[in-house]
Amino acid sequence: QVQLVESGGGLVQAGGSLRLSCAASGRFVSINVMGWYRQNPGKQRELVAGITVGGSTNYADSMKGRFTISRDNAKNLVYLQMNNLESEDTAVYYCYADCTVVGNGRYEARFWGQGTQVTVSS
Repeated sequence: QVQLVESGGGLVQAGGSLRLSCAASGRFVSINVMGWYRQNPGKQRELVAGITVGGSTNYADSMKGRFTISRDNAKNLVYLQMNNLESEDTAVYYCYADCTVVGNGRYEARFWGQGTQVTVSS
C-alpha cells in the first residue's frame, strides 16, 4: 500500500556529512509520522529520529546536535541531515512512515523502506 524509497547513503570520512532522503508513495489517507532507524548486523534496530506531520521532532540522545530531521508534507518526503559523522554511525538506515490507510476499515500501519548503507571511515 505504501512504498518508501531511500537515497543518499554512501561512504564518508569521519567528520563529514551526508543527507538521506526518503520518498513515500502509494495509497494512504495520511502520513502521521516519518523518521529513521538504523541497524548494524547482530544488533537491534535503533531509533535515529522521527518527525510528526506538524513538525514535532524527537531524536536519539547520541544524534542530538549532529542530526537534523525535516519533512516536506506536500511531497511526502523526509530528510535526515547528518553532520560530524562518526565511525559509530556506520549502519543501514531505514526510513519508516506511520500511515493511516484504508483496507478492511481504516487503520494505522507502519511501513519501511529497503534501507540505505551509511559507512563512515575513520
